[in-house]
Amino acid sequence: MSEDTSRKDNHYSTNNLASTTTDSSSSNGSKVTDIEIIKNRKLEGLKIPLEKDVQAKNTSTYLEYVMLIHNALPELDIDEIDTSTTFLNHRFSAPIIIDSMTGGTDKATVINERLAMVAEELNLGMGVGSQRAGLLSDALRESYSIARKSAPNAFLIANIGGVQLKSITLDDVRRMIEMIDADAIAVHLNPLQELIQPEGEPKFKGIYSKIVELVKSIDVPVIVKEVGSGISRDVAVRLELAGVKAINIAGSGGTSWAGVEKLRADNTKAVMKSHLGELFWDWGIPTAMSLLEVRRSVRIGIIASGGLRSGLDIAKCIALGADICALAWPFLKCAAESKESVLDYARMLIEELRAAMFLTGSRDIKALRRVRYNLQGPLLEWFSVYGR
Repeated sequence: MSEDTSRKDNHYSTNNLASTTTDSSSSNGSKVTDIEIIKNRKLEGLKIPLEKDVQAKNTSTYLEYVMLIHNALPELDIDEIDTSTTFLNHRFSAPIIIDSMTGGTDKATVINERLAMVAEELNLGMGVGSQRAGLLSDALRESYSIARKSAPNAFLIANIGGVQLKSITLDDVRRMIEMIDADAIAVHLNPLQELIQPEGEPKFKGIYSKIVELVKSIDVPVIVKEVGSGISRDVAVRLELAGVKAINIAGSGGTSWAGVEKLRADNTKAVMKSHLGELFWDWGIPTAMSLLEVRRSVRIGIIASGGLRSGLDIAKCIALGADICALAWPFLKCAAESKESVLDYARMLIEELRAAMFLTGSRDIKALRRVRYNLQGPLLEWFSVYGR
């Protein structure tokens, strides 16, 4: 298949990428295609978090330093509590998004199908993994489009890396949105991951202007997210000025993508990459700290994520100022087992959230945003100096 000569500057297109080969070779010396390389990387991105311990080592989300004030006289019955909320003009049954995880492999198709079925059944949000792979072939596209097929009414979020905005066209982005009939698109910022990844592209110059251009050109809301190192107030302010509709802070304390890429670097004997991955394993702004900092800096929507594991974590994040919360790794573990496992976990999260709301006297999410809380330990120390 010939190269699409109407595209310039190495822009990706559905036709020309699927047929190209690289200089990479398989272990038996044969050439491997771009599709195979991406499928292998996507599969490793699933297998390593599922099979290895790549959670934070010596840091945390700092949510353990947030104490919600108990209400001994809540003046409401548990069945009165309403966990529903509105975010980006969509009504959710609970402030929960199944965060961006995967795509680009056969296993990802199964996982995204299970996650989407639960998002549809419980009226939760869902994001898919980075969709550049979906431009390569119909086979890879299916691993993403299965989400909309399985969740015709759920709020779905498309996904592209900030670095990739420099090498794809706006039409490519529109195809990603159409791929899952997305309600929004997330641009993920992952400088640490790109730095450690054996085939990474730590070239972030010019990405801000690309985000500005994207916001002006795309019809769906643009969300900008980190992938586990947090968003600072300075970056948040710049993103609000760029016109993005929401920020997913994705703080540190949960899955370490530096850790994931360090293990991948070990497999390829990339010694320096492995060293950097070990050194920066816990790098980032803890989730609670990032949330407090961003909420006091911008008025746009905030998605809290990064190491959230329970409905109590969700309640704390809402009290600290999040509009909605997102979780990835726990849902990935469940989806690797069965759709029923995902459903059970999601229902448990909602019941845990409902319990926290009852114990703080919060009839609805709006009331939960007003509850009193205390900050403790290093989070209080930081807030006393920088957070006010």
